[in-house]
Amino acid sequence: MESILVSACLLGVSCRYDAKSKPNENVIGLIKKYNLIPVCPEILGGMATPRLPSERKGNKVVSKCGDDVTKHFVHGAEEALRLANMYGCKKAVLKEKSPSCGFGKIYDGTFSGTLIDGNGVAADLLSAAGIAVFGESSSELIDMVNND
Repeated sequence: MESILVSACLLGVSCRYDAKSKPNENVIGLIKKYNLIPVCPEILGGMATPRLPSERKGNKVVSKCGDDVTKHFVHGAEEALRLANMYGCKKAVLKEKSPSCGFGKIYDGTFSGTLIDGNGVAADLLSAAGIAVFGESSSELIDMVNND
């Protein structure tokens, strides 16, 4: 059975910055066809739950109070990639807009709710390693649920 790396919050794990989850029925439904490997790069990087929200600002990640938390995000991304490689994951379904997991669109670093083109730290690293990254609302996810 193929393994897929998945943002743990999409599976109902309360690991987000606000100590909540964002369960997604399509993502949860993948368990019928795939071995799901849940990860939260922010927790893998040593961050607590709950924690201040963070956003990517250029090559850095900053918390809402202005602290540079980049090292946590980079370490968490490296650990997520290590797990993806360990389990042979060729795909990842990650939480959209996140400074770790967002792919294609992320918040701009001003904490104003403004989206820009870009990727979270873990999504960037996984994609650069050849892993296909999808968000929870992507058509690719729907195809995986319905067709594979």
